[in-house]
Amino acid sequence: MASAAEADAGEAGEAGKGKKKLIIIGAAAVVLLLVAGGGAWFFLFSGEEEAAATEGGQPVEVVKPTFYVDLPEMVVNLASNGQRSSFVKISVSLEVPEKEMVDQINPNLPRVLDAFQVYLRQLRVADLQGSAGMFRVKEELQRRINLAVYPARVDDVLFRSILVQ
Repeated sequence: MASAAEADAGEAGEAGKGKKKLIIIGAAAVVLLLVAGGGAWFFLFSGEEEAAATEGGQPVEVVKPTFYVDLPEMVVNLASNGQRSSFVKISVSLEVPEKEMVDQINPNLPRVLDAFQVYLRQLRVADLQGSAGMFRVKEELQRRINLAVYPARVDDVLFRSILVQ
């Protein structure tokens, strides 16, 4: 009798292990289906924007208008170590994404010019040399302008001319 009870317990244990395997396999199948479905959805529906922007089978580039604010030309003396004085003559345009931002920047032009003057006066001639130096100056000017004209936003600072003497 003991052996029949042990056999029944052994069969119940194997049945329990079989159920666990089925649950694990089922869960893995569900996860696989979700991942595959999500990937298919992403690849099928992400192309709708591109398809909508075509004309006659040819892609049409949608160009958002850009607006510019021209700042007056500035001449600023650069920092020197008791050596001969150096100057920078600079012309800049500010790129903004919306016409309303031009209207917000114009009344704040004295703040923008002040931010330029304060920053440029601390630079040395070596800071303006090379493309890396100009890139750093451009980024810092953009950061300072955005602080001065907030909540308006300037997307880029464009140098029209720079003369270092």
